[in-house]
This record gives sequence, structure tokens and C-alpha cells, in this order.
Amino acid sequence: METLTVELGARSYPIHIGAGLLERADLLRPHVRGGQAMVVTNETVAPLYLERLLRSLEGLRVDHVVLPDGERYKTLQVMDRIYTALLERHHDRGTTLIALGGGVVGDMTGFAAATYLRGVDFIQVPTTLLAQVDSSVGGKTGVNHPLGKNMIGAFHQPRCVLIDTDTLDTLPDRELSAGLAEVVKYGLIDDPALFAWLEDHLEALLARDPAALRHAIARSCADKARIVADDETERSGRRALLNLGHTFGHAIETGVGYGTWLHGEAVGCGMVMAADLSRRLSWMEAAEVERVRRMVERARLPVRPPAGLTTDRFLELMAVDKKVLGGRLRLVLLEGIGHAVLTDRFDGSLLRETIDTFTVP
Repeated sequence: METLTVELGARSYPIHIGAGLLERADLLRPHVRGGQAMVVTNETVAPLYLERLLRSLEGLRVDHVVLPDGERYKTLQVMDRIYTALLERHHDRGTTLIALGGGVVGDMTGFAAATYLRGVDFIQVPTTLLAQVDSSVGGKTGVNHPLGKNMIGAFHQPRCVLIDTDTLDTLPDRELSAGLAEVVKYGLIDDPALFAWLEDHLEALLARDPAALRHAIARSCADKARIVADDETERSGRRALLNLGHTFGHAIETGVGYGTWLHGEAVGCGMVMAADLSRRLSWMEAAEVERVRRMVERARLPVRPPAGLTTDRFLELMAVDKKVLGGRLRLVLLEGIGHAVLTDRFDGSLLRETIDTFTVP
């Protein structure tokens, strides 16, 4: 097992990474400060891992709620099931919510924890690669709105993150590739050595080599923990760099309907589009853009958006983004591999050219 720490002063917390951790009661119990807990999971994960997690919580008063599985259920209406379960079973301010599942479960559980009784503890137990390397770390929680992804939420840090790498054994290949998009992202924003390592080891990751997966997860978590410690709530703009490819990607997800494309698929395509715009701004060489495109393609992710999204619709959707400030769209772009920047210094006509290039058949 490897343990990292997200350094946030009195609110610092560990990230435990290793095999067989669902059975490690000693890693979970210290972070359940009261005698109550509520496990939130979904209908796909519950039959696989719920009982194993519950065994590690024996001796506590533990309830659970099972949500439908899928991005389209990441709504306030579905999240109300968590509040209802908590209230019906009389959970008080000493309760701890435990998210067992992927990014959707983690985001919704965290938001419920941030708002139930004005804030209770929660723990992340991510079971997808995307959640393990990204969404379970950093305290961003929330739900989607029909007009924009993740537009309703709160910053609420977990008490700990427990990453059992054995859960990846049951992860579908498509979900594995979606998670790799976020690993590639860390290499592009500020870890060129990781990007180079991925170029040499991507096939091992796709083949689920345990050592390669552990390395990718630990390196990604370390990169994100460092950025979160520097800028927990995106006040300086440094944390916003973690959204490389996301403005393009969120437009795709919203435009085609939540769940049609996986989040990582949309982010992978979005990173290729961001690299293309960076080249048009003369910030990247064509050869670097090709390295980005090739990496995303090798990860078995799409490098073009789906048919049917027009340039005007793309721009309309991108305007509903959390990084818009003072009416100006800000994007995370690249000044080379390993050097991301948050900027509004781009010509709108060049952005349109990029989108035209990717959307016109």
C-alpha cells in the first residue's frame, strides 16, 4: 500500500492506494468520527463490492442507499434519495457518508455531505479509474443541470480516500480508457515526465498491468494533491488548470446528452481540440499536437466530437462554463507539453476555426 496526503492544514487527509483495501477496517474506521454511517453506491457497484465494504464497518450503525447508474442520473432529483434515506433513518450531524462507486456517486455523495445538516463528514471509496485518479481527490462535489455540467455544487473535502485497485478488475474496457484521459491530462498540464512515461507504458495500462496501474494512479493523485494544496477553491487560477479539455468536453457531454459519451471520452477529445487551438495561437508546435492526438487515440478515446454538434451550438454550450468570468470565456490551453495556462487571450475567430475543423465532416 502507498499513502499520499492532501496537505490542507487541519483538514489534510490521506489517500490510500493498494490492493484489498476494502477489507482494511483499520484504514476506514479512524475516519468515521461518530457511530453512524451511510454508504451511497449504485446498482452496478452494489452487487460487486457493497458487502465487502459493510464488513469493514461492522460495529457501527450503517445504512446504505443504492442509486441508478449513469451520468444522466447526476441530478438534484436523484440526489434527493440520499437526503430522504438520511432523514428516514435519523442520521444526525455525527454521521459519515461513504461514496462507493465512480465519479457520479462520489460527486453526489460529496454534495449531499456538504449540504445535509449544513455539512457532515464523508469518505471516498472510488471504484473506477477516472474516480481514482481524479474526481475522488480535491473536494469538488456537485450535480449537473440540463444547461451545463457540474454547475451546481460545493467544495467539501473528504476525510480520506481509499483506493482499492482490485476494483479495476471488474471495470469495463471503455471505462478504463475514459480514466486514462485524466491520467494523460496530468502529464499535459505540468508533468511532462509522466506524459513520456505514458508514451512508453500505455499498452501495459490498457492490459491492466497491476504495477503500471498503481504507478499511474499514485502519480496522478500526487499531481492533483499538490495542485489542490496550492489552490483549494480555484482562487489563484492554478487549480483551474485541471480543467484542460473540460470546456470542450463538457460542451460535448451536454450537447449529446449526459451519458451518451463518457466524461473521459469527452475530455480526451477536448484535450486534442485545446492542443489544436494552442497551435493556432503559435503556442505549440505541430509535432507536439500530434503527440497529444496520438496519445489520446492510443488510449482508445475519440479524437473528434460526435456528428451533429455545429460550431454555433458548440460555442453556445461553452459559454455556460464555470471558468467564464466577467462575460469572457477562459480556456485552459497549452504552451507545450507539461505547461498549461488559463487564459482569455485568444482570438475568437481562431477558436471558431478549431471547432470548424473538428465539426465539419
